[in-house]
Parts: sequence; C-alpha cells; structure tokens
Amino acid sequence: MNTITPVVSIASLTLQPRPEQWKPPAGTKGRFDVKRARAAPLLGLSKLGCTLHEVAPGATAYPHHSHRANEELLVVLSGRGELRYGIARHAVKEGDLIGCPTGGPETAHQLINSGSEPLRYLAISTMLANTERVKSSEMLTNLFDVRVNPTLFLVIAYAIRRLPYMVRS
Repeated sequence: MNTITPVVSIASLTLQPRPEQWKPPAGTKGRFDVKRARAAPLLGLSKLGCTLHEVAPGATAYPHHSHRANEELLVVLSGRGELRYGIARHAVKEGDLIGCPTGGPETAHQLINSGSEPLRYLAISTMLANTERVKSSEMLTNLFDVRVNPTLFLVIAYAIRRLPYMVRS
C-alpha cells in the first residue's frame, strides 16, 4: 500500500507500461509507446491528476483527442516533441508548458516525440466526473450525426435541397 505524503520526488516515481485496459489496438505497435507513473494518489490528490509520462522516440502516448470536462496542463521535463493542437503543429522542448482546455476539434491535442531521446512530461489535469475523451477521427463523424447534432444536420439538409436553385441564381 502506498503512503500518502505531501512531497514526492519525480526521480522516485517508477514508470510502468500502459495498463492492459489502455493498450492500443493491434497493428499500432510502436506508434503508441508510453510508460507512466501516477503521482497524484501518492500525494493524496483526488480532484487533481498528475502523471509522469515517458514516450519513446517517434511515438506518442495517445491519439489526437479532446476532452469535454477536464483540462490538462502538460509540463515538458526533457526531450523534444511536436504538439498537434487542433489543425496546427507546434515544436515543444524541455521547460515548455502546454495548455489543453476543454472543447472539441479546435482543442484536440496530441504530443508526439520527434526527438531521438525519450520525451518526459507531467500531465496535470482536473478530475471531474465526466472524463469523456473523444478522438479527433470521431469528431467529424459526430458533427454530421443527426443524433448528436440535429440542428447542423437540418441546416445541411436544407442547403443540399436548395443547391440546384442556388447554382442557377
């Protein structure tokens, strides 16, 4: 059993492979390669998450995704990477802070190790009840799904019906 303490050294954290329930699908081996160590439970934190991540060169920890309820702050401890944020890409390095607010496709994020050494960072996040993480590949599908976005669906359906008339005008 872990003892709760107000101070934890990052150097004392033991990195573990991704838990079985978080393993990526077969066929993505090497693309998602991360070891993690959760610090928040050791510190007695239940409403704030804090996890040390170590990503292998050329890999990433997670797919491009956004959060509906929880915000994240990434603190790059060592290495170099590329942040995908929305449709933009940003170079990141040791000492950089990365803010990932809640939202949709515009705040979707992914940190990729673009260097030759492991990329180490702390992910600090709120721990609200709704922890839905949505992959960017699912966002576009949801955008045009009548069950998810009925108003947009009606606008698009109306525009498509009116298209022949708009083209002639």
